[in-house]
Amino acid sequence: MSSLSECPFCTLPSARLLFRNDAAFVVRDAYPVSPGHTLVIPVQHVASFFDATPSEREAMFSLLDTAKHQLQAKFGPAGYNIGINDGAAAGQTIGHLHLHLIPRNPGDRLDPRGGVRWVIPDKADYWTERDRAQPR
Repeated sequence: MSSLSECPFCTLPSARLLFRNDAAFVVRDAYPVSPGHTLVIPVQHVASFFDATPSEREAMFSLLDTAKHQLQAKFGPAGYNIGINDGAAAGQTIGHLHLHLIPRNPGDRLDPRGGVRWVIPDKADYWTERDRAQPR
């Protein structure tokens, strides 16, 4: 994971910030998976959600609400995925905690059922076999 001096979130130019509070800030993802893909990031360099203080978490969740309202007004998505990749084994590539807010719309995935379960594709679809086992 990145050191403090190499952390892209610790060195973001202020022009990238959409809004902030005392302990967190919001930016658009540099590599969005959908229009409006947004990140909520604590100001202090902390790698894991579990290492964040309660006040940092509260600040992040407050901005999550603000970001959702802004995205709803600008893009009007039908749903959202909210996620945190915590640790390299979970896919975290930047060693600074960040929360993804990903707007979703009908058709952006052929079958969106399972949502975040698709991080492990072989286990995501739990319903097909269950549906086949149901008597008709």
